[in-house]
Amino acid sequence: MLIDFNKIKSDFPQVDSEFEGKKITYLDSAATNLRFRGSVEAITRYYSFETANVHRGIHKLSEMNTHKYEETRDALKNLFNAKDRAEIIFTKGTTDSINLIAKSWGEHNFKQHDEIIISELEHHSNIVPWQMLCEKTGAKLKVIPVNDKGELEIEEFSKLLTDKTKLVAINYISNALGTINPINKIITLTKAKTSAKVLIDAAQAASHKEIDVQKLDIDFMAISAHKMFGPTGVGALYGKLDLLESMPPLMGGGAMIDKVSFEKTTYLPSPEKFEAGTPHIAGVIGWKPAIDYICDLGFEVIEAHEKEILDYATQEIEKLSNVKIIGTANEKSGVLSFTMKDIHPHDIATIANKYGVAIRTGHHCTQPLMKRFGVPATARASFSIYNTREDVDKLISTLKKITELFC
Repeated sequence: MLIDFNKIKSDFPQVDSEFEGKKITYLDSAATNLRFRGSVEAITRYYSFETANVHRGIHKLSEMNTHKYEETRDALKNLFNAKDRAEIIFTKGTTDSINLIAKSWGEHNFKQHDEIIISELEHHSNIVPWQMLCEKTGAKLKVIPVNDKGELEIEEFSKLLTDKTKLVAINYISNALGTINPINKIITLTKAKTSAKVLIDAAQAASHKEIDVQKLDIDFMAISAHKMFGPTGVGALYGKLDLLESMPPLMGGGAMIDKVSFEKTTYLPSPEKFEAGTPHIAGVIGWKPAIDYICDLGFEVIEAHEKEILDYATQEIEKLSNVKIIGTANEKSGVLSFTMKDIHPHDIATIANKYGVAIRTGHHCTQPLMKRFGVPATARASFSIYNTREDVDKLISTLKKITELFC
């Protein structure tokens, strides 16, 4: 089932726009989605006509913006079926959320010989904070291997789980390969064999798949607005309320305090405890229209459309004899990572750009994964709800032209 593209064009202004006199076929949604028109309008309205700080203000503009700001928290609570709105913490994004957990929960709970399990599929944002935590606490990092298709070796994961396992931190969807990980199975195994907590990096999944944090029994989850058709520089952390209440604040300052004296300061409960300082007000307010948009479309429609586009793209790219797809998992989201024989990925993207096709190249912040597949980098085309078969055709014709240039 395809989405009505005429409607999508009106919802995403950039889809049909030109840059430097050329229409750009945007195939880089795994890096960042295009912005939903409603989000752009909400941000513009805030900065142009409704600027005011949130919380504690009693004038109308402050009260209005506080209401809108908190409506976004409620929208996220409902989207992910959190039990309590206090379980939604606004952050700068997925990286910020993961670091908050590593420094607040991690540094106060981990000790020498405790173990953290991640996977070869992880983004650097879900590797480096845990390495830093291990260096500070003496904990140990263990890694789930992937097979040649780019799928997690679940049997090997099960063997890694021990009574020393304190955290399992896994992405839902790989940004580099598009692999959809069996999150339900991972969480079930973890909870059955250990008392460890589970953190899900849902940056790539939040606008593609329905996530019920209570049903899945997720302890922590990190997301970014810009991967959900919203603004950059804002995101959220979901955490079970009892865990958040046990954690100390990461930063001190305004907005997160209860009472301050020179002798002692007490803190507000979650979520305020973790939201020191003036927040990204416009970003949070601008995020809600994008969340509503996802809900209105429905994940059934989103997944069906993206699968149709990915299947078509895979079918067409496999016809090219000099192209190799990296990552052929049975369950995939809209990502095609590939190499071309005797052509460096950076050259692929550079030439594609000249033809008006925007794809990503490099290690995609997954250097260990690139090493696993024996490549320095890949070219990556990634799709979203605003992409069509025509976009795929443009990509394929461009790859054919690139091949001709190097023959």
